Amino acid sequence: MTDLNPQRVLVTAGAAGIGRAIAQAFAAAGARVHVCDLDAAALQTLRADTPGISTSVCDIGDRAAIGTMVAEAVQALGGLDVLVNNAGIAGPTASVEQFDPDAWDAVLRVNLTGTFNVTRACIPHLKRATDGSILVMSSLAGRFGYPNRSAYSTTKWGLVGFTKTLSRELGDFGIRVNAILPGAVVGPCIEQVLAGRAQASGRSVEQERAAALGNQSIKRFVPPQEIAALALFLASSAGRSISGQILPIDGDSQSAS
Repeated sequence: MTDLNPQRVLVTAGAAGIGRAIAQAFAAAGARVHVCDLDAAALQTLRADTPGISTSVCDIGDRAAIGTMVAEAVQALGGLDVLVNNAGIAGPTASVEQFDPDAWDAVLRVNLTGTFNVTRACIPHLKRATDGSILVMSSLAGRFGYPNRSAYSTTKWGLVGFTKTLSRELGDFGIRVNAILPGAVVGPCIEQVLAGRAQASGRSVEQERAAALGNQSIKRFVPPQEIAALALFLASSAGRSISGQILPIDGDSQSAS
């Protein structure tokens, strides 16, 4: 995809999982990539595995740290064409009645407010690009109710509204904004989710895995590389007319639980 060669891309929480797959896919396509993450050791590993990627340690729940990180990214990249808002935390598995209010605040601070703060800091730079693109990582939990995961689901629904609003605000500047909604993704995160569900339900992890796959038409969890391929397409010239869209990639899941 040679049209990506000049692109300058910032990926939040890009040292592992979906974010890492996206960062490496853009880099392999010839883009210049900056990754931020809270895990300094994982960033070091990413740099070793993917030469040319620049990085910053950043807590997306810290507004001041975000300002510093965005400045570092723009300086390293020489500008900004693509923002991938991938940062997010799951929070605990608990009913609303039992949910720790401090945990609720923490999930909203990273998933929703953090995404707002990163995007707000990046918009002036994206406006100077000729073909800007913002990708927002929502979730299957942003399409369905999600019992015992109220904070996570609330933020992921909020990101859908944020995406729709940004698309209307930024269209006149040629900036596209789309949300990607992964379902269950291969990797350690889904294993933690299944373990949390098992603890809450009293069933085994394998029973929870079978139940999760039973909600899907396609009986497999999504590899991160497939989400990366969708991100790459949306940011490419082939996706220039796509904006304000909510794009599930979840094997046709019928619920989030």
